[in-house]
Amino acid sequence: MTNIKESTVKPSHPLTGGCLCNKVRYRVTGQPFDADFCHCRHCQKSTGSVVGAWMDFKREQVAWLTEPPKEFASSEHVRRGFCQHCGSQVSFRDLRYGQYLTLSITTLDEPNTIKPNYHIYTDSQLEWFNIQDDCPRYAKNRR
Repeated sequence: MTNIKESTVKPSHPLTGGCLCNKVRYRVTGQPFDADFCHCRHCQKSTGSVVGAWMDFKREQVAWLTEPPKEFASSEHVRRGFCQHCGSQVSFRDLRYGQYLTLSITTLDEPNTIKPNYHIYTDSQLEWFNIQDDCPRYAKNRR
């Protein structure tokens, strides 16, 4: 995994966020080491959107301030965290990379603080969704 572009991150203080009903809240220290747009069908279905916007942290950077999210096994290696009260998807964990935790950028209290810097799984991108940024695009994962 590569380091995130410096221009992608603007935090000058710990980042906070949570679900729609605020029963799942978190705080992260430091900056994410990566941030992306994911166009895979699992992200589309789990977020209810055309694309997921994600930021990656080392697990020790993330502190749950309230109850942690409940998790759903969306595939053999992936656990998607959501609020059991309002249903908001908050997190994503790949069991093969247990030292990392991925959080939804849109759950941040100040979501404009983090800007994704590439697109993955564009082979699943919806035909009517036009990407107009200059971020790199990958048909599958970037790895």
